[in-house]
Amino acid sequence: MRIRIHSQLDYNFEAPTDLLLQLEAAMIPEQFVEQAHIALPPKLEHFARVPAHNDIGERLWLRTSGNVVIDYNAVVRIDRVLADVSTLPAVPPHQLPGETIEYLWPSRFCPSDQFQSFVEAEFGDLQGGAKVAAMLDWIADRFSYVPGSSGPDTTALESFVKREGVCRDYAHVMVTLARAAAIPARVAAVYALGVEPQDFHAVAEVFLGGSWHLVDATRMAEEGGMAKIGVGRDAADVSFLTAYGQAHMNAQTVEVEPA
Repeated sequence: MRIRIHSQLDYNFEAPTDLLLQLEAAMIPEQFVEQAHIALPPKLEHFARVPAHNDIGERLWLRTSGNVVIDYNAVVRIDRVLADVSTLPAVPPHQLPGETIEYLWPSRFCPSDQFQSFVEAEFGDLQGGAKVAAMLDWIADRFSYVPGSSGPDTTALESFVKREGVCRDYAHVMVTLARAAAIPARVAAVYALGVEPQDFHAVAEVFLGGSWHLVDATRMAEEGGMAKIGVGRDAADVSFLTAYGQAHMNAQTVEVEPA
């Protein structure tokens, strides 16, 4: 599968401001970036590339002011091994690789320690991938995708109570339920085919059968049609733009299509 990506950010900054960006498709073995170009403002006080979380993708440090337009184009070939998640076994916690352990713990937006009783009562008779598949079905059947129904501070617990949200909220709830079942899970920022309205997309990634697998509780995107941007404990780790100062958004667009 090859996908073509175009994203553009148009912001104003009244004063010199430090910006941390993460919006380029990651150059990792499971996907090959055939073409890529990012156009940045011509006048920058500072520019640097730094590794992103778990060395998946890169972040860009910028310092700039005024009108800032960032334009990114890429063609990415997806080469990851696809599997039926429902058939994969869980790795016993004591056999997990060290790099997965942080994804067992609660995080800012994923208070998994508060969901252990619920997960045991609702999914306790299932194991491994079958349990993850049941969690995906449970979220898809009970949640409504409602743009504007949540904000940047909404947690998985709040989304669980309201039974609505956007992709970020669906991913947080899925990650929270999996962690409560002792299955490592993290949030992945992706470009994905099938997302409506088109935007930066957030999904869960679960560790089953000895490897990571992308799962989308919104049911909009499939693993074979996603280009990974970055991963983290929750959405706070994969923000496409963090501004250390006042920012005004003029426009923001994302386009993803088959290449």
